[in-house]
Order: sequence, then structure tokens, then C-alpha cells
Amino acid sequence: MSNESAQAAICRGCAQVISEADLAAKLKTGRPLLVKYGADPSAPDLHLGHAVVLRKLRQLQDLGHTVQFLIGDFTGMIGDPTGRSVTRPPLTREQILANAQTYQKQVFKILLPEKTQVVFNSTWCSPMSFADIIRLSARYTVARILERDDFEKRYREGRPIGLHELLYPLIQGYDSVVLKSDIEMCGTDQIFNCLVARALQQDEGQEPEVILAMPLLEGLDGVQKMSKSLGNYVGITETPKEMYGKLMSLPDAMMLKYFQLLTSIAEDELKKIKSDLETGVLHPRAAKARLAFTIVEQFHTRADAESAAEEFDRVFRDRQMPSEAEMQKVMLSASDASLNLKDGEIWVLALLVNDNIGIGLKSNEAQRLLKQGAIEIDENRVTDFRAGVKLKKEGIIIKIGKRRFVKVFLQD
Repeated sequence: MSNESAQAAICRGCAQVISEADLAAKLKTGRPLLVKYGADPSAPDLHLGHAVVLRKLRQLQDLGHTVQFLIGDFTGMIGDPTGRSVTRPPLTREQILANAQTYQKQVFKILLPEKTQVVFNSTWCSPMSFADIIRLSARYTVARILERDDFEKRYREGRPIGLHELLYPLIQGYDSVVLKSDIEMCGTDQIFNCLVARALQQDEGQEPEVILAMPLLEGLDGVQKMSKSLGNYVGITETPKEMYGKLMSLPDAMMLKYFQLLTSIAEDELKKIKSDLETGVLHPRAAKARLAFTIVEQFHTRADAESAAEEFDRVFRDRQMPSEAEMQKVMLSASDASLNLKDGEIWVLALLVNDNIGIGLKSNEAQRLLKQGAIEIDENRVTDFRAGVKLKKEGIIIKIGKRRFVKVFLQD
């Protein structure tokens, strides 16, 4: 592939490239480039929002470059202030290490291990003395740091900004100096931090890294950035059934963006899907089913995707029960005093929230679902949390929301 073709492929899908001239110059050297991607292990699970950047990293690996997957175990103790209106509580060392271990397992669902260098920034940050931190801090100004939108807004509104938060962009930028990174991948919310890295590299006499900023992926609500804390996410380690079902709930308006950022579909094919949707040749549900199938197949297997699609159609299109193999099984004992059974009958709320049963709903969540009519027992909707449920040896089937089915058996 020519340098021009490689550059076009690299830039495809990026929200911003700083700068394309720098990227062209680096590609002309003909050497494998070092591509940095930093992840603070603030949560143990990766989702499709992370996959947008990881897929671009994999593309760079396929072009012959090396990924520096940096786990911010040191910066994680500060807490990334990006987009925050309040100071973020730092994580403990134990939390960081546990999350980091999970990260390493998950990223190789996308990245090539043989072309990935996993590094921890505590390796060079922890040995730094207070004098080292002062010297680093002297290389950037408070005025420049306060240009960040979140800092500027908090300062204007009189919200607290911890001194340690002002150090975060500096330390993230210093990582690039240590690693001598040629390219840094990020989301658009991290561009400021990467610009700090470019400035520090120039100050160090290095060629500044190229910034490849990817668009932020909205979650299943189609509004907020995908986030586990907002509940609008699809985890990359979720089961095929969960992943497929969640993607089928995606708003129609988000489909093309998901196709572009999360699949390898050709540009011409993407334009055809867009045209066919606009003219009515292609039904949105069919396009969404193709999207869900494609993404599930990427993270699992084609057979898994076929099974998930068949199960979804059976339950939601054909209005049939899922196969028993797909249901959660719960076995209860009639002699279990904690169930407080009366002639084999139990209150529906107790059935849903009792810790010994394993359905696992919180009381307020169960009451909300009951009130919304989102609980069915043997295909009968239940809305009264005081309603009695008769347990049976042959089992009863509880439908919770749209996608969860639990079969509960009673044994002597």
C-alpha cells in the first residue's frame, strides 16, 4: 500500500487529525510507528465506545505499526478530570490493579498481542521525586491548563479544582515523552491532553506526536456518550444474546454511525445502506439486524451471531418463548424457611429480591418494573408487588423486562 493510501485509510473515520502533514512525514520514513493509547482503569469492563479506538489501533497494526497500550495505573490514582464538573474520587491501588488486569484480557479481543506493548505509567512516574514534578510543572502554564473547557467552566462557576487535577494533563503528556510516541489515539474529549503531549515532546527535542481523535460514540439512548454508569452501553465481553438484543434496541438514527465506527463495511456499501433506508427500499429493522449480527460476529463467532439472531426473532418477532437452554434456572426448596412459603406460594416482590433465590433485583428496581407492567409470570402480567405467586415442581417462567427469562422450580 502506498503512503497516500495508508494515510487515507488511517484518517478515515477520524473526527480530527493533528496534523495530516505530520502524519505524512512520519509515514515517509518507512519505519513502523509507535502508536500510543492510554486507558485509565477506572472501570473493569470495556464497551463498544472503547472499541471505536481499539479498532483503529488494530487497523494501524495491520499496516505494520506497533501499539503502545498504556495502562494509567499512576494517573488512575489522580482520576481523569476530563468532562467532570466535580473532582473525581481517586481509586485505590488495589482497584486500579484489578481493573488493569481485566483490561489486558479484553483488549486482545481486538488487538494483536504480538504487535502490542502493554506498559504501565507507574514504571516511570512512581520513581519521580518532588523536584522532578516541580521541573515538569515548570514546562507548562496555569493559563494554558485553564484553557480546558471543563477546568475553565469549573473555575468560572467557583467549583473546586484540585491541584492534583491540574497535573493530570502534564503527566499524561509526559508519558508520550518517555515512550517517544509517534501517534496518539484518543477520543475527541482528550484532544487537549494530547496537545500538552505534543508541546512537551517539542520541548524535549522530539518530533511531536500525531493526534488521531476518534468521534465519541453515543450509547443505546442515542444521546449520552456510551458509559457503563449511564447504563447505555454494550460490553465487548457480553454474551452474544445480550449484545444482539441491546443493539436491536438502538435508535434508528444511530445505525449509520455504528456501522461506520464499529464495522469494516466499505464506504460504497455504507452509502447504499443510507440511500436504501431513505428511499424505503431497506427496512430499518433489517439494517439493524445486519448491524447487530456483524458486531456480535466480530466479538464472538458466526455461529454465535446466528444463534443470537434466531433467539431474538423467536422471542420478539414471533412472540414465542426463548428455548429453555437460554433461560436462567432457579431451583428452590420447599423446606427453605427464608422463603416464607405458604402452601407453596410466595409474594412476587420476595421472589424477585430474595438474596437466596438469585434473581438479583433490588427492591426499588423490582417495584418499578412491576408498576410499569414489565414483569410477567407464565405469560400473565403482574403489577401488584403484594400478589402471591404459586410455585410448581414443573416450574414457572418469569419474564423480566424485554429480554430476561427465568424459570423457577420448586422441589420438596
